[in-house]
Amino acid sequence: MQKVKKLPQRQCVGCRERKEKRELIRVVRSPEGGISLDFKGKKPGRGAYLCPDLECLKRARKSRALERALETAITPELYDELEREMVSGG
Repeated sequence: MQKVKKLPQRQCVGCRERKEKRELIRVVRSPEGGISLDFKGKKPGRGAYLCPDLECLKRARKSRALERALETAITPELYDELEREMVSGG
């Protein structure tokens, strides 16, 4: 009998749904304090996950869930930059 591999699950900070890790986009705060999108999931630093949907980013922005998850303040300009990156795909 073959062993079934468990797929890692993460929770979107926008819609609060649990999904497979590879379906979500990681937002990472680097050790230097910079915030960026991590499409590969390999960058070092503290991470939070979002669905690849602008509505989830807007919900996370409104509820400040992303700021709480990353334990840092996020400026409106940075949210706009994250939105542009999400639309362009990295």
